[in-house]
Amino acid sequence: MRILLVEDSEVLRLALTKGLDASGFVVDAVADGQQGWIYASRNDYDVVVLDLMLPMLDGLSVLRRLREAGSSVHVLVLTAKGSVRERIEGLAAGADDYLTKPFDFGELVARLQALGRRRYARKETVLRVGRLTLDTIRQEVRFDDTLLPLSRREYGLLRLLMLKSGTVVSREAIEDHLYNELTLPSSNAVESAMSLLRSKLRAAGLPDAITTRRGHGYVLEVPEP
Repeated sequence: MRILLVEDSEVLRLALTKGLDASGFVVDAVADGQQGWIYASRNDYDVVVLDLMLPMLDGLSVLRRLREAGSSVHVLVLTAKGSVRERIEGLAAGADDYLTKPFDFGELVARLQALGRRRYARKETVLRVGRLTLDTIRQEVRFDDTLLPLSRREYGLLRLLMLKSGTVVSREAIEDHLYNELTLPSSNAVESAMSLLRSKLRAAGLPDAITTRRGHGYVLEVPEP
């Protein structure tokens, strides 16, 4: 999942970025509302984590601009303000969820995962495509009873393909999902990651699960048992 974190506290921003990265998220982090608006309007994020008290442009203004521009990105409002009126104001402006500081990091991760599933109209925490399963909580992938030893990038790639199984996923969509602004991919990065993922699926007994649609992208199709 690719996340945009908009938080002006440097200590909290760095701590959350480090923690979310370690939890398998791809994170862009900015310190003010103007940058938050620019990043959110130009990139395809699964979730935006948005503080309300921001310099340059406050969080509610960022949120309203996104909704007025037609953006449907899921937004988790993160703020030190905890009154009922302020929660209502944030939700009325288009927020999808609300978390008040101080908060438990594990709860933040759980809420982000829930919002990420909602983006793809999924409620289950375990994705299933044929005999292939992906546990989004444990971040484990299995074919039947065989555990696949995937890297973080291979796991993220397979998760995206499983969420969109049966449909073509473009190279551009994969890049948007797997890389942040600081880790822009090389020209053959997607092809390299796809090759490694295919080899591990092949070793587990799935030789032809990912098909290349030349000029369009990739599609995952796993036969039913």
